[in-house]
Amino acid sequence: MVETGRRNTAAAAGGADTSRVTIAEIAREAGVSTPTVSKVLNGRSQVSAATREKVEALLESHNYLRRRARPARSVGLVDLVVNELDSPWSVEVLHGVEEVATEHGAGVVVTAVHRRPTDVLRWLDNLAQRGSDGVILAVTALAPGQFRKIQELRTPLVVVDPVGDPEPDIPSVGATNWHGGLAATRHLLDLGHRRIAILTGPDDVLCSRARLDGYRAALESAGVTVDPCLVRPGDFHHETGYHAMRELLDLPEPPTAVFACSDLQALGAYEAVRQAGRQVGRDVSVVGFDDLPTAAWASPPLTTVRQPLGEMAAMAARLVLEGMTAVLPGGTQRLELATHLIRRESTAPPP
Repeated sequence: MVETGRRNTAAAAGGADTSRVTIAEIAREAGVSTPTVSKVLNGRSQVSAATREKVEALLESHNYLRRRARPARSVGLVDLVVNELDSPWSVEVLHGVEEVATEHGAGVVVTAVHRRPTDVLRWLDNLAQRGSDGVILAVTALAPGQFRKIQELRTPLVVVDPVGDPEPDIPSVGATNWHGGLAATRHLLDLGHRRIAILTGPDDVLCSRARLDGYRAALESAGVTVDPCLVRPGDFHHETGYHAMRELLDLPEPPTAVFACSDLQALGAYEAVRQAGRQVGRDVSVVGFDDLPTAAWASPPLTTVRQPLGEMAAMAARLVLEGMTAVLPGGTQRLELATHLIRRESTAPPP
């Protein structure tokens, strides 16, 4: 494992220098890619002797500080922390972590904190007592002091789909939420819809804001004014999707299409449309987000934006278990996996 190095330009003057050199700067100076520098730092193969020598010389000349290699795993456990266990989203994340943990011979400790500070503190105390080979936080907000506590334990940490803006020194894995919101809305626009509503997630959740921004960008690029009456807040769950859809259908001019920022909200909207005596796809088009297994089995099957939850979780697990949390591929602390629109039968041209 490695961390950002320090330039020692003030050493001659006896001062403590705090300027930093990044692996991206080392890569540019060496004329190689950032992943190549990462391989050299982590002692990996597939780097020629000449390239390795050049990179090592630059690292030494810049007094690049290397974090001590993580000791061989002695705990055999990786921690997955989620808000709740009874959601399909959490199940998909668990599958991704469990698959990689099994490959590495590690068990998975799953903790649901239910958004309660006392649950987080209890988990942190337990973590300090037993140790862990890595922590994966999935859509779980921690206070800055709690993040520091994990770092003090020298436990590798990766955040999956961070709630707020990611901490600058903590790696995170997410999806291209803005592009997903853009693709969902453009799909409805291409079908001919102009009264397009959106069921959002919580305002303080990063992925929710990004999906909403993608929705707005698609409408604006098509010359369609964003109607505030068609923007309905939610929390990613069935109930808010159901109630928001009922309110939308009661408008003097209801929408002909809805982009729900989660599949669960979309399925809640399905029920509201059904109770109103209308039909999804024929009378109202609905697009979701996630592509949970239930999306393909809905009636009609749900058009949705697929975010690779399992792959996101698996990548986070590999980063913590393979000691790559200090330097992510590409020299960034934020990785985003691509989203894709999955077209099914819940969308059609407006009636």
